[in-house]
Amino acid sequence: MYKLYLFTLSIFTYHIYFWRRGWSFSLHTLLEIWVKKTWEEALEHCRETHTDLTSLNSETERLLALSEIQHDRITERVWIGLRFLGDHWLWVNGDPLVYEAWPEGDQEHQCPLRKRCGALTKEGHWENWDLKQKFKRHVCKSPERDTSPIET
Repeated sequence: MYKLYLFTLSIFTYHIYFWRRGWSFSLHTLLEIWVKKTWEEALEHCRETHTDLTSLNSETERLLALSEIQHDRITERVWIGLRFLGDHWLWVNGDPLVYEAWPEGDQEHQCPLRKRCGALTKEGHWENWDLKQKFKRHVCKSPERDTSPIET
């Protein structure tokens, strides 16, 4: 059985923790930035302070990130590590794109001319946006997974 716990690190940074059988690991850090950032600025910020913009490689990871967004009543989209380069979408941290969450019937992402950066909506769908678009928030992958036993 999985349980979801939310832990506030500071007023600007939130960690999602996923606990199972006495073990924990951190999946994502949702950053609320007072200055809006482009996708590239968000990527640079994550790489300077954490590891990278997050990749959402499964329904579980998408739902965990979505629960944090909905928990904080975020109404605009957040940047994630999805980028269109060459002729396909990829995760900037090198993870393979094995899971997709585009809105049903959306064709715009298939061969974007300008909107080549990925964002997660409050409904949990991916959207493609222009490099120059700015959002207040982005999701960074946490630096390390803590696999030590939980102290009770």
